[in-house]
Amino acid sequence: MTDHLDMPAPQVREQAARSVSGWPIAGLSLLVAVLSVIVLFVLALNGFENLAPLCVPVFLAALAVLPGLTAVAPGEARVVQLLGRYIGTLRTDGLRWVNPLTARRRVSTRVRNHETDVLKVNDADGNPIDIAAVVVWQVEDTAKAVFEVDDFIEFVAIQTETAVRHIANSYSYDSHDTTQMSLRDNADEITARLSDEIGVRVAAAGVKIIESRLTRLAYSPEIAHAMLRRQQANAVVAARTRIVEGAVGMVEMALVRLAENDVVDLDEERKAAMVSNLLVVLCGDRDAQPVVNAGTLYN
Repeated sequence: MTDHLDMPAPQVREQAARSVSGWPIAGLSLLVAVLSVIVLFVLALNGFENLAPLCVPVFLAALAVLPGLTAVAPGEARVVQLLGRYIGTLRTDGLRWVNPLTARRRVSTRVRNHETDVLKVNDADGNPIDIAAVVVWQVEDTAKAVFEVDDFIEFVAIQTETAVRHIANSYSYDSHDTTQMSLRDNADEITARLSDEIGVRVAAAGVKIIESRLTRLAYSPEIAHAMLRRQQANAVVAARTRIVEGAVGMVEMALVRLAENDVVDLDEERKAAMVSNLLVVLCGDRDAQPVVNAGTLYN
């Protein structure tokens, strides 16, 4: 049931960015900066002011290294760009060091929920229904999430709503044919197909769909009362059918047992009368009132 989506081929895919542990870099840079300041004061105090300017470039170089330090928290990644070009993604948590000239964008890789608003759509039979869903998703490819779409969070929201509408249009709310799936009776199969369709739609954004569930499914208020009456009528018919099937079986069993035990010999007319009476008793809504026959069987 998933529409064929002709999405453009991705221009970039996630790759690991080159980085080193940031703690040695931070310690060394701070040490060099402090030592350069100390040397500067020592030279100035000992009359070597002409050599003092040599410490300034060393001090500035030590400070220039510090912007390359990047803290990566668990559950997030950093997309690294150098002069506009994607050079990789940092996923190792902790303090890392990369080229100070790079720009680093934080992208959450935690599992997220998105719940759609209650949507009013028509099912496959044209009946208006209210439907909503919740989707559990996670960024799988940070490069696609950042560079392939404008806003991957908004992209997931819009594509989820589109998929929910398409699924609702493709199936009936309540199917009268047992060979066809319906939104109400086949929730597990429907949500599995919903997850597949959303997954296809958001793959371009590097997003993985973990699960989706319908959180609301009901007829719209304008037809809810009429549909409730139809459901009640179907339930009554089903219950009556079950009662009649049981009653016919009990009558058949009674006739067979009477014949086998030779309790009474009934002609066809009396058999028909007994069948009629038993069906009335077994299928009636109220308790039967017994009538005692004080005469013979035929009077």
